[in-house]
Amino acid sequence: MMRKTDKFLPPITSKELYEDIKQGEGGRTPAELNSPQKDEQQRKRKKPKKISPEIKTAELDFAGKRTCADCGSGKIRQDRRGAYCGNCGLVVDNILFDLGPEWRAFDWEQKNERQRTGGPLRFGKQNQGLTTEIDKYDRDIKGSAIPAEKKESFYRLRKWQKRSRMGTSVDRNLSMALPELDRICSYLNIHNNIKEECARKYRQIAGNHDARGRSIESTVAALVYSISRNHGTPYIFEELAEIAGVPKKAINQTYKHLSELKQHKDLKVPAATPKDYVPRYASELGVSGETEERAMDILEKMEKIGTLSGKTPYNVAVAAICLATGFDEKTYRAIDRLKCVTTNSVKRNCKEIGKELGIGL
Repeated sequence: MMRKTDKFLPPITSKELYEDIKQGEGGRTPAELNSPQKDEQQRKRKKPKKISPEIKTAELDFAGKRTCADCGSGKIRQDRRGAYCGNCGLVVDNILFDLGPEWRAFDWEQKNERQRTGGPLRFGKQNQGLTTEIDKYDRDIKGSAIPAEKKESFYRLRKWQKRSRMGTSVDRNLSMALPELDRICSYLNIHNNIKEECARKYRQIAGNHDARGRSIESTVAALVYSISRNHGTPYIFEELAEIAGVPKKAINQTYKHLSELKQHKDLKVPAATPKDYVPRYASELGVSGETEERAMDILEKMEKIGTLSGKTPYNVAVAAICLATGFDEKTYRAIDRLKCVTTNSVKRNCKEIGKELGIGL
């Protein structure tokens, strides 16, 4: 559509349009703009930027050349404030982020008042430790009673809070599996780090539905067996089956099923050796560290001879500890308290080891 003022404007000629383009490009014609010679001349006119010594020093530092740009020393030290030369004191890099809080505290009372975050996430809790509790006694955070007109709304909130925790099948599975894991770990006195790793792995398995058709108890027991072995505190299937209340065969089958899956290859552990059981049984029998070292030396000698094959690892470990103590009566009586270890099997292994190594009983 044409405006009223457009019909009174004179038409623009091609020559005038050419001049306008030339003036807008700094007096250069379109042919000159596309000329490579002019572009090269413009690049030559640009002066290179000067790099300050501080930036150059930082670049050398980040490139992996840990040398001081001032004295050439390689004694570059680093703390939370930055990196500096230990010889001349030149600051190499002081552009580091402080990831700590912006406040300071000089005692526990100030720290509790100023910190604004809670505890770490815990996989052993159903909501990972981040949960909302609505008091069932209708009281607020200060302990005063809630007004009568708000009690009905709080009742509905409390009801939906409970339902939201069991909203999916995975949440309902975790509500049964995590208490079972807590019970097994407390019975065996397993460290909290192993328990948290078991809970994290179980969440991954339950989320992917990798243990479908397996009982919760056998899955939890298989995870405790595998992860505790990886941490150097092995447990055997017999004692896990007794605590979990499931057959040993079910735990073994669940462990094999999970370890064969591609996404859970880290659960597969190598075959146990008697050395793996020595620290645990030495602690339960209450022997000294020197006795434990002698037991490890006995097992190393047996490995060199090649007489460990075909023997139960935990029985051989207890027999080596007994030989290291000189078959003390106190240690021999304490064997009855050990699970899945009998005095007759220990005696038989002690005789065989003593005969092979020439140790008198």
